[in-house]
Amino acid sequence: MTEVVWAAEGLEPFVEEADVARAAAAALAFGGRAGVEVGVIFVREPELTALHADHLDDPTATDVITFDLGSEGDGPVGELYISVDRALEVARARGGRAADELLLYVVHGCLHLAGHDDHEADARAAMRAAEREVLAQLGVRLVDGPHEFGDA
Repeated sequence: MTEVVWAAEGLEPFVEEADVARAAAAALAFGGRAGVEVGVIFVREPELTALHADHLDDPTATDVITFDLGSEGDGPVGELYISVDRALEVARARGGRAADELLLYVVHGCLHLAGHDDHEADARAAMRAAEREVLAQLGVRLVDGPHEFGDA
């Protein structure tokens, strides 16, 4: 089950809650954690940047932060905080759809909950391949380009 919260003040939701739930379920199933509960919270960039600084000691902007809450019984096992502003910016730069970019961030965050990492080059390549596979299952094809600004 996926709980979706649109906390991005000043913006109307531009991705369907059902699409978010399907993306989360597909990524979690791909990673071997089918059926677990996750919360997806869409926020503005300043809020996500503050969370990034407070919890990861990194004051730079980012696209998604995943919190693994650790239990698989009472409530969600994780929460994803996703920057709507970053999705809009990256989609505009690539000429793609912001809703598809948000779905990428949902998949990315859920893959983190399933144990994928993207800090080292080999692990990052494996994660990017997993993202492409899950998105293809969903019928989402992103415009070619780096995952996020700063990727090589």
